[in-house]
Amino acid sequence: MAKPAKYLLIGSIEAYSGKSATVLGITHHLNEQGIQVAYGKPLGTCLSTNPVELVEKDIRFVSDILGLSSEKIHPTLLNLDRDTITRRLLGKDTQDYAQALQEYIQSIEGELALLEGASSLWEGSLFNLSIPEIAKAVDGSILLVTRYSSISLVASLLTAKQFLGDRLLGITINDVPPEDWEDVQNLIVPYLEKQNIPVLAVLPKDRLLNSVSVRELARRLEAKILCRGDRLDLMVESLSIGAMNVNSALEYFRQRENMVVVTGGDRTELQMAALETSTNCLIVTGNVTPKPLILNRAEDLEIPILAVDSDTLTTVEIVDAAFGKVPIREPIKVQQIRELMKQYFDFDRLSAALGLVPLPGSK
Repeated sequence: MAKPAKYLLIGSIEAYSGKSATVLGITHHLNEQGIQVAYGKPLGTCLSTNPVELVEKDIRFVSDILGLSSEKIHPTLLNLDRDTITRRLLGKDTQDYAQALQEYIQSIEGELALLEGASSLWEGSLFNLSIPEIAKAVDGSILLVTRYSSISLVASLLTAKQFLGDRLLGITINDVPPEDWEDVQNLIVPYLEKQNIPVLAVLPKDRLLNSVSVRELARRLEAKILCRGDRLDLMVESLSIGAMNVNSALEYFRQRENMVVVTGGDRTELQMAALETSTNCLIVTGNVTPKPLILNRAEDLEIPILAVDSDTLTTVEIVDAAFGKVPIREPIKVQQIRELMKQYFDFDRLSAALGLVPLPGSK
């Protein structure tokens, strides 16, 4: 099998920074340029009860959405779950993963191999599979993806540069709110460029990419679906809590779009108010089934209703934690990623840094 000419590791300082989205955007563009791209995720990170299943599901999605053949996609070398870490700490796993990594990468075909890293730069170091260690082993470059938080983000990026050195090919800054856009463009980007940290993209905050599907909420909440189970692919962009009087609730609900409303199962007036506004999902708490008139109205409006045993506060915490922190598995999000990357990502600069040459006549 042919060995890839180049390796590019997609890493991040912290979890949920947009690595998978970056992989999808870069791979789609380079494929259009006639450049053969392979994809691998050496280290899977998932501390759920079914880590292997979830990690493999993410990899299959990337493969399917990009149309990659089996020769150009590789499953995980190691799943970083609780049992795996425990075995290592107890000395029951003494495998040299450096050798396993060499065998892993040699089986990937393509002109460029994109290797997606774990949640942070340091995760995987217990097994010598952190982003810097993998990059050194494959003599690859690193593209660092970060989610904008505040202007103090610069300090973390400078520290990363000091640690990664010349292997840091560049960075992308995601999820920049409108009110911070000028500061990022006029202060942060010029400063980082002077520090020899190329900024390949600054992407604006996007409501769709930060949204979550009703299906994902149902899974996280272990909810019972009371109606419109055929509409679980609806996306919700904001969270509202139905814990006020109905007049105040109506005024509040009308200011929101594509929301999920969490309220007690016995709050019939609030439930009806939610259904009559821009609600894409109603979640009722306390193990109380809504009245038939609510269920019938939701059926007519094609709005799914989920029921949970937990109280409203606990439910709200679970829902709120999902926004912007779920794997990308919806085609509508993939299309949005492609549009944003096309508009804001400097692909010419990336190709030049990697020495990639598009085929004549490519898009």
